[in-house]
Amino acid sequence: MNAARPERPSGWVLGHVAGAPVVLAPSWLLAAVVLTVLFAPNVSAWTGQTGTLTYVVALAFVVLLFASVLVHELAHGLVARARGQQPHAFVLTLWGGHTTFGGAAPTPATTALVAIVGPLANIVLAVLFLVAGRAVGGDVLLGMLLLSGAVANGFVAAFNLVPGLPLDGGRVLEAGVWAATGDRHRGTVVAGWAGRLVAVGVVLVALGNPLLAGRTPDLVTVAWAALVGAFLWSGATGAIRGARTGRAVDALTVQRVGSPATAVGARASLAEARAAAAAAGVADVVVVAPDGRPAAYVDPAAAASVPPALAGTTAVGAVSAPLPVGTTVDGALVGQALLHALSAASAHGPVLAATVEGRVVALVRAKDVVAALRG
Repeated sequence: MNAARPERPSGWVLGHVAGAPVVLAPSWLLAAVVLTVLFAPNVSAWTGQTGTLTYVVALAFVVLLFASVLVHELAHGLVARARGQQPHAFVLTLWGGHTTFGGAAPTPATTALVAIVGPLANIVLAVLFLVAGRAVGGDVLLGMLLLSGAVANGFVAAFNLVPGLPLDGGRVLEAGVWAATGDRHRGTVVAGWAGRLVAVGVVLVALGNPLLAGRTPDLVTVAWAALVGAFLWSGATGAIRGARTGRAVDALTVQRVGSPATAVGARASLAEARAAAAAAGVADVVVVAPDGRPAAYVDPAAAASVPPALAGTTAVGAVSAPLPVGTTVDGALVGQALLHALSAASAHGPVLAATVEGRVVALVRAKDVVAALRG
């Protein structure tokens, strides 16, 4: 899917890695404030202190956490680049982060490898933080922060390995189904439905665990679980829809979205155009210029308004709509290549002429392409 390079996400650019910007999205500020406030009581319990220092330490932990998320995303991007996918942006957001790529993964192995390196990077960080924290000592503030970093990275790795989209584990599941069936889109749908189950499970666990223990669920915990569940559900649903659209794109042909057409010269009469259409068994007629370029097409409504007795003396151009330069596509293209060609040509007009080796084979209307993709 190598369309035009997407616009850079909104936010502050912290730098560039592998030719892609590292962007701090505005929503990160909200996440930083909320997590700092939530983590501050833990800091107070560890240190026995209150006040500004508590929030400074809590903020330091949040920055450490998001730095770990950035390492996670950079791991995705660097391995993807090594496997032929150019990263477009590394973005830190309210929900952690994500990396956008140019082009779909060419193989199940690439999908799995790019997905798995993110959690692996967090596992490595967790081990490093754990070793450093124990060396410093858990009764020292720095040691507490390092040990907290170990726990946070362990959690990020474990959560991302859950087998459901949009998590990394979902990508691994997607790759496994793709490899087993040879169908990328089936893998995405399976992993998407698994992601929906995970989304529901997050909320059920937040509600069910305290209820089974005879306690009232904590409203803050339930609220966060609901937000995370909604995020996961949205991502999984988007993946399922994308897979269905991708399947429709793969099946895209001019024969599927176009109306068979024949061609007549610019000096032909409407009667001759009708005769040519009847002989070819088609409904649409394209008018070609002297150089052979599709220049117009017969407007069915305009043609129907001409009485049969006048068809022989009515020039076909009088009942035709123009086809601007650029509204011609190669009718031999299929799938993603055809979609790109149609997208580029439709910028010049909503009706396109499809040709194969210079011969007009169909008229393609943009609305029919959209309907086919939605269907």
